[in-house]
This record gives sequence, C-alpha cells and structure tokens, in this order.
Amino acid sequence: MGEWVPDVLGDGFAQQTLPLGEDSEGELFATVVRALPDPAPWWRFGDDPRPLNDVDVLYVHGWSDYFFQKRLARFWTSRGARFFALDLRKYGRSLRPGQTPGFITDLGEYDVDIAAALDARGDAEGRRLVLLGHSTGGLVLSLWASRHPREVDAVILNSPWLEFQLGAARAAIAPMVGLQAKWWPMDAAPQVDLGFYTRAQAEAADPDDPMDINLEWRPEQSMIVHAAWLHAILEGHRAVSKGLEIDAPVCVLLSARTALPTRWSDELTRTDSVLVVDDIARAALKLGPSVTIERIEGALHDVFLSARDAREDAYARLDRWVTGWAASQSEGRSRRPSPDAVRQPVRQRTP
Repeated sequence: MGEWVPDVLGDGFAQQTLPLGEDSEGELFATVVRALPDPAPWWRFGDDPRPLNDVDVLYVHGWSDYFFQKRLARFWTSRGARFFALDLRKYGRSLRPGQTPGFITDLGEYDVDIAAALDARGDAEGRRLVLLGHSTGGLVLSLWASRHPREVDAVILNSPWLEFQLGAARAAIAPMVGLQAKWWPMDAAPQVDLGFYTRAQAEAADPDDPMDINLEWRPEQSMIVHAAWLHAILEGHRAVSKGLEIDAPVCVLLSARTALPTRWSDELTRTDSVLVVDDIARAALKLGPSVTIERIEGALHDVFLSARDAREDAYARLDRWVTGWAASQSEGRSRRPSPDAVRQPVRQRTP
C-alpha cells in the first residue's frame, strides 16, 4: 500500500501515487485523490445515520482535464461516503516530463489505473461502489462497468462522451482513422478548440465557490489529438452503439441544449459546446437496462461547472437520484431473507 500525502487541493484532500509499469515514453503513474467524511458524532455510539456511510465513490475526469472540483467531493463526503478521484496516466498529477498528454491506444488499458485506484481505498469489505465519470471519463467507466458485472452498485455520468460529434459519419471515418492509427499513430489532428469552452466556464464561475485551476494540467485549449488516441475513442463509441451490459442503475446528467462554438456568444455560457447532447441521450439508452437521463437547462458540458442556477439544479437532481437509489438499496437489503431462512426446507401441505 502506498503512502497518502497532502494534495494540492489543500485541507481535507490527500493523494497517493500509483506506479503502473512503463511504456515507450517511460514510467507510468496514476494518482488517486482522497476526501474522507467527517467521523460520525461520538454520541452515536458507532451508528452513522448518514445515508451513504457504506459507499465509496470513484471519479474519473474527462479529456484535457484532471480532478479539481472540491465541491463535488464535499457533496459525497457530507452524506457519509468516501470520495476518490483518479487522475489517469499522462493526465494532471500523473503526467511526467517527456510524456504525450493523455495519449493511449486502447481505453481498456485504463483497467490497470482503475484497479490500482480501487486497491488504494484500503478496506472496502461490505462497501458499495459508485462510479462517477465526466465526458471521456464517462466513456471509460461505462466500458469498465460493462466488462466488470456485479462489481459496481451505481454509475453516474456527467455529460459522458458516448458518441462522436459526427455520429452519423462515425462508421465512414473510423476505418480511415484506424489505418492512420496503425501506420502513423502520433499524427496530430488540426486544433479546432478556440478556447470558448474555457471562457464560458470562467464567465459562469461562482465567486462564492472559487476553483484554482492548473492551466498546465487543464489548458485553455484542449490537448493535441493524436490518431491512435482518436481510434481508441471511436472503438469505445462503437462498443456503446452495439449496446453495453451495465447491470447497475445508471444516471446521466446532460445539458438541455448544444451550441456549436464557431464564434463567441453568450449562448455558450448556457449550453454544451463540446458534445451533441441529443446524440448522447440516445446513446445512453444502450448502456444497460436501467438508465435515468436528466436534462438540465442552462448547463455547460461539465454540469457542475455551470452558472449558479443550472449548477444548483444539477446538484439537486443528483441528490434526488442518489437519495432514491440509496433508499431502494436499503429496502432491498432489509427484505432479503436470512441465510437460515433460505436453507429451511419447504413444507408441503397435505390435502
């Protein structure tokens, strides 16, 4: 087990470095950030009344991103949950000099990062696991949950990147990108991000809940897109389009509307300027048999970074869904027969 040390987010947050081996660019590391709930009051004598006192949350960030949302962590810890956020290899805290930011050739390789983060929790016996992913992290966790049945109790997705922005053309584009990835994996796509999404977040920011963002880890314009990475993403989209088998309930939070960021306008502060949200909503229905979709008016791509009204709406909807999920889980457990009752033979009535 590694050592927990203070994190850049300050009081209440610690981090642990997770060695993952190496690739052609050198040693690989992931980083897990931890926030723990306050202890239950001493006068409860060990009985913690908080509804999520047996829950662990694992958060995974999006493309060109890392974990910095302290309020999101407090949402969970205030309800008794242990919160863990994973900076994947070559992102944020895990990026090392000489490495290509965010580069990977197969999203399945992140299984190693996720396994290391889950191990870093320590004793997880009897605890429920909630996965929480944003954008590309939502795609990564959706694929992971489908490949790991019965290991997850709930999946919550914040604007997950489940379909390519040109979804109708994905089937035609994918073979060309695949060929490029095979022969020229480091070829870079033209930069199309004009920095408007970052500007929209800055204009929507709440001065009462400020966030200190490291622009080296989360640049104003997104990181360079390479052919092999894009191929990995398209393969993930193809898997979603065929249908996943997530056996846990899923909640998807999305903006109500999309706006194309071709030029700056105030509309970009009230819409998702990254994904086509209608396409994402349709793709989400293929994640599993139990999917809830919440459309939030005025929300940005990261719904928890929206302007105050939309952000409060997002947290209220998350609270409502989590409260219902936790209650249904508790009710289901209370109705389970005891092992002794299960072993009792069935007595037949005589006529």
